[in-house]
Amino acid sequence: MPDQSKNKNRLAFVTGAAGALGAATARAFLAQGHRVVLADSNAAALDALATELGTNAFPLAFDVSDEAQVKAACDATRQHWGSVDILVNNAGILSNNKIAETTPEEWRRILAVNLDGPFLLCRQWVPAMRERRWGRIINMCSVAMKTGGLTAGTAYTTSKGALGAFTFSLARELAPFGVTANGVAPAYVRTKMVTEQLSEEQRQQTLRGIPVGRFSEPEEVAHAVAFLASELAGFITGEILDINGGLHLD
Repeated sequence: MPDQSKNKNRLAFVTGAAGALGAATARAFLAQGHRVVLADSNAAALDALATELGTNAFPLAFDVSDEAQVKAACDATRQHWGSVDILVNNAGILSNNKIAETTPEEWRRILAVNLDGPFLLCRQWVPAMRERRWGRIINMCSVAMKTGGLTAGTAYTTSKGALGAFTFSLARELAPFGVTANGVAPAYVRTKMVTEQLSEEQRQQTLRGIPVGRFSEPEEVAHAVAFLASELAGFITGEILDINGGLHLD
């Protein structure tokens, strides 16, 4: 049986931390005794969150799609606290535009944030995880990758499908080194993606298709992420965990 006491004092790196889902994940890790790097492009929101969460939260504002900014943020983390044990690739951009309305510029920007960002961060943190023979990578996928996108657009759906494949590739490569790679695939979490980027008609239509009859709360997803990052999840890798209230069953 894994030693659960080792859950203490891990260092987690959470992107998109200023959003509802990222902030809930950061709080879940802090509640378990971890230190958390809060990463987001919104510096003002990030600083406010860090002030609220206290000294075990370290804010870093940067663009996850920019290789130079990613390296600088990771170097700052190493200088401040050392190497990361848990990486949560949560930062993402949603678009509901289908193929005809998706411009090449939008396509490239969404894939840059949703897919290139996790790739660049894994390049920074995987070597130390392999060396220590312990690490957890959790990628924020989406029900869109399994359904072809319900309300989600072409670029977003594609980016999340690719992120799922990236998760599988990491899991296969890193399993011999004690490093797991998993994804969670939420559907319609109560965040701005639902409250602001869907119309009331879309929200009501979506609710009718969710058997549990409600949207997910951010804390429910954060709880699943925290479990996948724990010692007791060491035999789970290459899994995409559905969190969708029965909307999609496979």
